[in-house]
Amino acid sequence: MALPPPPAPDPIDPAIPVPVDPELLVALRGLGDAAREPFTPANLAARQEQDAAARPRPTVRDLCADGRFEVAELRVPGARGGREVTLVSARPAGLTGPLPLLYYLHGGGMIMGNAWSVLPKVLRQWALPLGLAVLSVEYPLAPRARYPVPVEDCYAGLLWTVAHAPDLGIDPDRFVIGGRSAGGGLAAALALMARDRGGPEPTGQMLLCPMLDDRATTFSTRQMAGADLWDRTSNATAWQALLGDLYGTPDVPPYAAPARATDLTRLPPVYIEVGSAETFRDEGVAYANAIWRAGGRAELHVWPGAFHGFDSFAPTAALSLDAQETRVRWLRRTLAPSGANEQRNT
Repeated sequence: MALPPPPAPDPIDPAIPVPVDPELLVALRGLGDAAREPFTPANLAARQEQDAAARPRPTVRDLCADGRFEVAELRVPGARGGREVTLVSARPAGLTGPLPLLYYLHGGGMIMGNAWSVLPKVLRQWALPLGLAVLSVEYPLAPRARYPVPVEDCYAGLLWTVAHAPDLGIDPDRFVIGGRSAGGGLAAALALMARDRGGPEPTGQMLLCPMLDDRATTFSTRQMAGADLWDRTSNATAWQALLGDLYGTPDVPPYAAPARATDLTRLPPVYIEVGSAETFRDEGVAYANAIWRAGGRAELHVWPGAFHGFDSFAPTAALSLDAQETRVRWLRRTLAPSGANEQRNT
């Protein structure tokens, strides 16, 4: 007599709520309902105009912060003939000798943001305490610039930077590529490009709540629908703006969506962080796991009860301070001069 089939497992309800950290919840509620309004193809142009008007764009003089930093805007050749890429170069004033570099790519879902607005925080939290040089990249935004233009321009800027390292006063053997959200996805793509094209070898990758996967098949994309500040509707709108006719096809390359990569060997060490209450949680965890399975080095942090971009909206919350300190420690270890870590351990 044949045994009956085992009972089907109970379906998992994607609407199961994820608890938000109490301090972060206060900040989230304070943002109001407008902050949760998703981006759609219909409202994208208007939302981009609103963001460009409202987002800070500090001048070089502002960024110098009364002489604490040396700042310059550089225009370098882009990937296509005749177009230039703007890099904003900044470092703590008065430091001599080649400095380690953070090559930074701003967030904004590939549809918003600029290279200047992120720098006050980057300089205050990382460059000043660690003695870092920073190059922030003003890459073109979708849908005016579709894949591969943004990532190719970022890569062209990286090639130029390493080739001109002596003039820039940076150490070409100690640089991290990093970014938040869309910038984290671009940083991961640059690491893949550099490996595949025999380009500069980063010392590490810092991927903060990275935007890695265009397919929206993870559980967290469904679980956080309508709840996270950046949910699956906004995410789909952004990917469609970036990919155009490639969107929804199986032909999306890993340089557009790094989660599509099937070979994650020979990559630099990576720092990945996500929040447990954000859309990108599962794709960030999956990317770290794939790197481990390929024999690579990944440091993964899942901040409990954190939503997308939590520390920008609640910078003094205990969880935000923990995350900030953890990033600094990873950067310090990763960018330490060769042999320094071994000396500390002896």
